[in-house]
Amino acid sequence: MNAPTLNWRMILGVGLLLAALLSSWAALRNREKAPVVEGQDAGVDYILHDFQIVALDEHGKESTTLRAPLLERQRGDQTLNITTPLFEMPDKDGKHWTLRAETGWLSAKGDEMKLRGNVAGDSPADPGVVPTTFRTDHLDVFPKDNRARTDALVTMTRPGMEQSGVGFEVDSKNNTYHFLSQSKGRYTPKR
Repeated sequence: MNAPTLNWRMILGVGLLLAALLSSWAALRNREKAPVVEGQDAGVDYILHDFQIVALDEHGKESTTLRAPLLERQRGDQTLNITTPLFEMPDKDGKHWTLRAETGWLSAKGDEMKLRGNVAGDSPADPGVVPTTFRTDHLDVFPKDNRARTDALVTMTRPGMEQSGVGFEVDSKNNTYHFLSQSKGRYTPKR
């Protein structure tokens, strides 16, 4: 059986194709980029699609998991824009609280997060946990300080109780919260 032979035209064609690809790649890498003018949109550094990020605490255990269909890192200020973020935060027993919104924004240092549009927080769906939910339009979260706040209407529900008010602050380290104004509560006993 004869082995196929390469003729000189095929070798030349492959060589020219490789040379064209390499020169195109080099031209793209070495092109001059216009300087970014202050106030001008600097563009996006990178984009993640349908991703999951797990952040670990100082002991190597999960502290927060983020899932979302889209994340974009802004080149100019290194902030993150997130579409429909879903955060899962384990409690001391490893059960996950969830926090979701239509959009999310995270500062470059990770010390401030802004959640906007149909913000929903829910306790773990577990028989040993009292089901708790809260709903609001927007929420500012300060993860390093274990705080969150909003100036919008907030509704919090638990079995037999509903609380609402305008303005809300949470201290997750001390497990405390309070409404800032127009606070109302409704108790509905079990039947």
